[in-house]
Amino acid sequence: MKHLTRRTIAIIVALLSSLALTLTVVSLPRQAYAVDGADAGGAAQGSDGGATPLAGPVPNIIITNFAYGGDSVAAGSKFNLDFTFQNKGQVAVTNMVVTVDGAEGFAIAGGTNTFYVDALWAGYAMTQTVPMQALASAKSGAQPVTVNFRYEYVDAGARSSSQSDVKISVPISQPDRFEISDPVVPDQVIAGQENTVTMEYVNKGKGDIANVEATMEGEGFDATMKTQYVGNVASGATGTIGYAFTPSAAGELKATLKVTYEDSDGQSKTKEFPLTVSVADAPAADQPGASDSVEGRGGDRGLPVPAYVAIAVGVVAVITAIVLLVRRRRRKAGKNDIDEDWDDWSAGGDGAAPGDGAADQASPRTSAPGGTAAGGAAPAPAAPSRKG
Repeated sequence: MKHLTRRTIAIIVALLSSLALTLTVVSLPRQAYAVDGADAGGAAQGSDGGATPLAGPVPNIIITNFAYGGDSVAAGSKFNLDFTFQNKGQVAVTNMVVTVDGAEGFAIAGGTNTFYVDALWAGYAMTQTVPMQALASAKSGAQPVTVNFRYEYVDAGARSSSQSDVKISVPISQPDRFEISDPVVPDQVIAGQENTVTMEYVNKGKGDIANVEATMEGEGFDATMKTQYVGNVASGATGTIGYAFTPSAAGELKATLKVTYEDSDGQSKTKEFPLTVSVADAPAADQPGASDSVEGRGGDRGLPVPAYVAIAVGVVAVITAIVLLVRRRRRKAGKNDIDEDWDDWSAGGDGAAPGDGAADQASPRTSAPGGTAAGGAAPAPAAPSRKG
């Protein structure tokens, strides 16, 4: 009975060992083969009776994460581009070459844009840092960066090669160089009259400025338009913002000019300019020259240049007329004196000129009775006098 029992135990042990060996063989992985045809059981066999293994899927390399140091990169500035890439395949890749291309917006800031990786196992990831610089001439907005991966892998005993391009985008922002000058106020502001405040602007940046608006905030004035819309301002463009207002009363007027716009990145920005204006009372209606003073915005600034020229011409004309009149009177007075002397010389009543007496003594004449001279000649009548 003991012998039978030992024999039975040996048989059972042998059966268990055989069963364990069978289970071990069944659990081993089976190799897949590429075949020209397949039987009902799924076995593949070539024409020459040999079996060819099926190729596995091509491993994929992708970028899972990247960073560039902030929300955007300023044009002309340097930054580090960090990116993490991972092997999403089922086999390891070897002899990997990574190339970074910044296209028209970026350049490598020292070093090289090509890197070598000896091997990257399935499911593993690596991080690479590339020093780069955003070009000053780059356009504002998201600009592409291309990362190229070239690598080799072994699958089913055969070595193959593959490559992939992965594109990422890095936003570039042009510096905000939209400059606005201080407000310019008229020399005199009168209550009840419309006045205009002006500001000059220039866009020195390389990106366009959009939706420019100007608003004057405060109390003590009226305006037909609360907001002045300027619109878009191209790179390099200049212009003037004008805001019309009418003070309601005299005194000190305090206001704030606000200019809002969108920069080249689409970000809304606001610039404020505090303003203090001295407002004068309007002249009374019955005051002499009040209308002229009101229309001219203040008569204390003097007469215009044409008025001074007209006054000078008038003074010269008056002086010339006086000189001509004086000369004419003097000329007339001299002529009257000559006429009076001639009258005295030619008058017969008072006798002849002083030289006539000698002539009379040289040739004496005898008077005939009746007043006739000797020889019968009558005396000549005296010349009439020109008095008067």
